[in-house]
Amino acid sequence: MAALIAENFRFLSLFFKSKDVMIFNGLVALGTVGSEELFSVVAFHCPCSPARNYIYGLAAIGVPALALFLIGVIWNNHTWNLVAECHKRGIKNFSAAATFLLFGSIMGRAAVAPVTWSVISLLRGEAYICALSEFVKPSSLDKFPAEYGAEVLARFPCKDVPANLTKFRDEVTRRLRYESQLFGWLIIGIVAVLVFLTKCLKHCCSPLSYRQEAYWTQYRSNEDKLFRRTAEVHSRILAAKNVKQFFGFVALDKEEKELVQEFPVEGVQPSPQWNAITGVYIYRENKGFPLYSRLHKWAKGVEGNGPSPEAHEMLFLAS
Repeated sequence: MAALIAENFRFLSLFFKSKDVMIFNGLVALGTVGSEELFSVVAFHCPCSPARNYIYGLAAIGVPALALFLIGVIWNNHTWNLVAECHKRGIKNFSAAATFLLFGSIMGRAAVAPVTWSVISLLRGEAYICALSEFVKPSSLDKFPAEYGAEVLARFPCKDVPANLTKFRDEVTRRLRYESQLFGWLIIGIVAVLVFLTKCLKHCCSPLSYRQEAYWTQYRSNEDKLFRRTAEVHSRILAAKNVKQFFGFVALDKEEKELVQEFPVEGVQPSPQWNAITGVYIYRENKGFPLYSRLHKWAKGVEGNGPSPEAHEMLFLAS
């Protein structure tokens, strides 16, 4: 158990450090697999009771998947950029294609963990067997005793059955596990085809060349890293100045003293500047020159958010 907890902490560390979409999605999937295994070992216990099995089995598959989906939506930066966009500017400047692209990006990223959870649950089969064992028709089982019905079938997942029904329990379990795994493999196949078609459509519809798209990805990653690092230093220096003004002095370590001396902070950025660099960003060009982010757009002094001859919306969202 200690090793499993340590592994989950390592996963979370990598999760929050990862910026690449493929690595991010891979880590989400691996973490979901580990969580599903832990849930199956520790938490999943079929009630083996008519009417309860079905609800419990579906809840074991659906409720964690729903929770993972909502967590994925919450952790996606595009979600809060969209909230900021709607709050400050509305989405009237976005075309229908751009809006669909944005929601597709949010939902697609958020669906990685719940789909993985559902697939692993179906491949394992326990939840599916628990949910549907009571619905197996006794007439489909050769020479099944007529005196037994749904109540004894509901106990099959717990193996708590009379000795003369052992072979029927094995047959029902095998049949339901086959169905469960078949659905799991079908979902994997469908998702793989959808991902392939989406990637093809994305590259076919992209206004950028492969190299420029790679450069844009690198730019956004570097901008985000530098912005966060600079914001952390700026806020620390500003806090130090305010604390010094209140107490008359401020207790700084050697590194912080060097930062205060090296980077003098005169004030704070006004709210209009923060609003200008916050929100959803669809790739745009100004007079033929690319604008790679809202910060880039602000730095170039380009006004407005809607498409125009000089600020053209290219209907392409960053990954």
